[in-house]
Parts: sequence; C-alpha cells; structure tokens
Amino acid sequence: MHLRSAFLFFMTTANEIVDVVIVGAGFSGLYLLHRCRQLGLSARVWEAGAGVGGTWYWNRYPGARCDIESMQYSFEFDDGLQQEWNWSERYAPQPEILSYAEHVAERFELLSDIDFERPVTSACFDEKVNTWTLTCATGEVLTARYCIMATGCLSKPNWPKIEGYDAFKGTILHTALWPHESVELRGKRVAVIGTGSSGIQSIPRIAEVAEHMTVFQRTPNYSIPAQNRPLEPDEVADIKANYAQLRARAKTRSVGIEGRYNSGSVFEVSEAERQAEFERRWAEGGLTFTASFGDLMLSKEANDTLVAFVHGKIREIVEDPVIAAKLCPGNIIGGKRVCVDTDYYATYNRDNVELIDIRESPITAIVENGVQVGDTRHVADYIVVATGFDAMTGALNAIDIRGRGDQSLRDLWREGPRSYLGLAMAGFPNLFTVTGPGSPSVLSNMLLSIEQHVEWITDCIAYTTQQGHSTVEATESAEKDWWNHVQEAGQIGLKHSTDSWYLGANIEGKPRVFMPYLGGCPAYRKKCEEVVADGYAGFEFG
Repeated sequence: MHLRSAFLFFMTTANEIVDVVIVGAGFSGLYLLHRCRQLGLSARVWEAGAGVGGTWYWNRYPGARCDIESMQYSFEFDDGLQQEWNWSERYAPQPEILSYAEHVAERFELLSDIDFERPVTSACFDEKVNTWTLTCATGEVLTARYCIMATGCLSKPNWPKIEGYDAFKGTILHTALWPHESVELRGKRVAVIGTGSSGIQSIPRIAEVAEHMTVFQRTPNYSIPAQNRPLEPDEVADIKANYAQLRARAKTRSVGIEGRYNSGSVFEVSEAERQAEFERRWAEGGLTFTASFGDLMLSKEANDTLVAFVHGKIREIVEDPVIAAKLCPGNIIGGKRVCVDTDYYATYNRDNVELIDIRESPITAIVENGVQVGDTRHVADYIVVATGFDAMTGALNAIDIRGRGDQSLRDLWREGPRSYLGLAMAGFPNLFTVTGPGSPSVLSNMLLSIEQHVEWITDCIAYTTQQGHSTVEATESAEKDWWNHVQEAGQIGLKHSTDSWYLGANIEGKPRVFMPYLGGCPAYRKKCEEVVADGYAGFEFG
C-alpha cells in the first residue's frame, strides 16, 4: 500500500489534515519536506521567518560565517546538488549559505508547501484521533498525524538580564536577530556585549568601520584563526570527484568532520615536536586544532600544554600586555566550543577599540546614551548584544507542547531535558525532534547529523504506517536508560569541567544538564541502526 493511501485508510476524523507538519524551514525542515514527498506523504512547513535558511536567515551580523569547512557543511543526499553548487571560500559567509538554502528550496520545488511568518505557539496531541494540532501567532491552526520539530539547536536568542533596554535612545541589535536591511555602523560609537562566537566574528568587522567600539567581556573565549581563503578550482574539482570517500571518512570521525586527527599523546613526543605540531595546526586553522593530539580533551595535564601555547599566541598578537591578559581564558581549551576567527585578537591593537572586563566591574544598566559600568558611562549610538542562545532546549520550550494527558514538555523538562536518542520523548506520540538533546547535534557537523536524523525519522514514519500502526512513541524505560548513558558519556574527558551552553550555564536558572551526546557520531549512528534492526527497540506502537 502506498504510504499516502495508508494514511487515508487509517484516518479517523472527517477534518482535513496533513500527514506531517514540520516546524522550521532551516536545513532540517527543507530536507524533511523533500523526504516526505519522496515517501508520498503530504507535509506542510510552518516557519517563523519570511524565508528559508533557519539560523542563516536570522544571523546576518557582520562577519557571520560557518566554522565548518564549506565543502563538508553541505548536503550529500543528492549528488547532483553536490556537484552543481560551488562554494567560493573555505569557510562560507552567511549570505552564501543562505543562498545555498534558497537554492535547495528552489531546486526541489519546496516553497509551495512552506508557510512563512508562522511562529508556532502551541502543539497539542489529541488522544481521541491521534493527531497533533498546531497554533501559530497569527491564530491559524494546522492539524497533522505527525509533528516534527525542526526548530534548531541555536535559534532562541539569549538576552542578558540588564536593566534599561527601553531607556536607550540609540539602536539595540542582537546578533541572532540582525536586521535584513543594511545597518550603517560607519563612523558610529558601538558597544558590543559578549565575546562568544558571534562577538568574535563580528567585532573585527565592526571595528573596521566604527568611530569607536567598546567590547564588554564577561568570560574570554578561546579562538583559533580560521585561515580562511578562496577555494581554488582544482581543489574543488578534486573534492567533488572524491566526495563519496570524503563523506564516508567523515562518518567515522567522532564529530563528523574529516580532517587531520592524531591519536597519540602530547607526552609521547618531545617539547620541540609538540610545539611544532601546535604551530602547524595554528597555521592550518579550524576546529581540528584540538585534534593535534588524542589526549588533549581527556587529560588536564595534556590540555594545559595547548592552553599555554594559545595564551602565548594571544600575548604575541596583542600588543598591550594588560589587554592580552584579559583575553586569556582561565579554563581548559575545548570545554566550550572553540571559536574560529579572522583577525580577532589583532583587533585589540586598534586605537578605536576598548575592552571592558565586566567580571571586575559588572554592567549596572543600559542608559539613554550608552552602557553604565559602575560610575563610568560608555557612550554609544548602537548596542550590539552578542550573547548567543538558549541552546538545545530554548526553541522547544518556547512552544507550549502537550502530549498524552495534556502533559507539558516544558514542565517535564523543568529540571532538565530527557529524550530517547534526541529523537522522541515518552508520552509524546508521533512527535519527533531533529538533533534534539541527547544526540551529537552541536558537537558534530550539523549537516551530517541533520541528514541522519531526517532519514531516520521519515523511515520510522514509513515503517509505522506500513505496519498499520497509528502512533509511535518512545518508552519511558528506553528514554531513561539512554538519558543516563548521555549523562555518563558527558562525564568523559574534560568538557563537563567548564560552564558552557552545553550545560545550559549561559542561561540564569537553567538546570545544569549536559545536553548533547558526547559519545561521538559513529557510536550514535550505530545505536540508531541497532534500534531499527531490533524492530525499533525502545519504541512502542499503537
């Protein structure tokens, strides 16, 4: 029986419904819609923005670009798409990634099934007819047999709790909600709050045009030079000719990124050899810098050698030793996501850039003409808030999601999230999450993880329908066992030793729970395959 026919056969309501509703038109939502169509399922996408692209639609701040190499941060499900699209740089800038998302939507004719400017406010499961009903801020309602949350891991902006936002007479911008129209910062006084990834990427670009820029730093972050450059035609041709092998190798890597990995210890080589390797990696740039040796994220003593090297680089680049000291993080490298930059540290050598350490003197308030720190007022025309996201759970908790017995996902996650494989939650039939908490997600190449999740979810829906079932949901025992495993894996090595957004530490009052799966992409993929081979072990059908 064709899947669409099967759905119509099992429908128990006269109301018109779609088979699948997808929340979000980023890369997850686009591929989900394409896969649903291939399976003969009717699907509708509700997207809060006015266009496709997800995070790359919203994050348009100066200097925004991916920190994973372009040729790997792309879809592999269609070889024609791989071969026809040409990336211009090693690390693609935001406009180019957005153009790629738009190209995918147009190439596979997806736009006709996407409704834009539909921010979802609630999603409720009706046990009588086994359907999900979604409501958006416009008041419109959509009903479907299956609901897939493709809301993204980094999509709910984090606004720091500072008094006086409304008092400011200038313009306040958040890097995650950057205006689509041009923002003219040339000749302006700009205050930047936050030195995470978006701050580190935007600060050098803003400094090039601003009359004066004041950076407010609470916690310094490690940043490695991207060593970005244009891609050479011969290089691109070689990768395209061997794409299948590149993708296969990437899937054997813990983070899903192919590169140069060294399993040896920093203590198995001489000091001179160790420093030479660090220098080579620094010159290469990119996230695989922490893969210089195999024990850097397992041993504090090993990690200390890399910390000392990076601190030395910061002091070498930054001319003022007092500023350099403030820019040197005091924790391990790699506990937080390592940033990738272009000219970040060198920016502090500019005469028009000032660094304020708000650990020493916290921000008192935002006032009508700037930022108040103690008795000092830092005058600004623009305030750029670069404080990142309520990661992993923020976008899901922003929606009133209710499953069996009207139970609220937000309430169940009050002490921290729980999920089976980052895909489904007990008590929420026919609800799936793409790269949810409990999956490698943000610790991996997101495009690789998205494809794996999309294919797993749509295959599961196909199986459920073909077997004549109307519902599928994770069991409580499977969810509990998996989540315990996620927490155990999170204790391996050094990542848990640093307050980071992996733990929710950047959000006041958020439970400290290690949310992504640290066991690596190969182990996770194997577990998902075993679940399917065992008749979807850990799931129950109705």
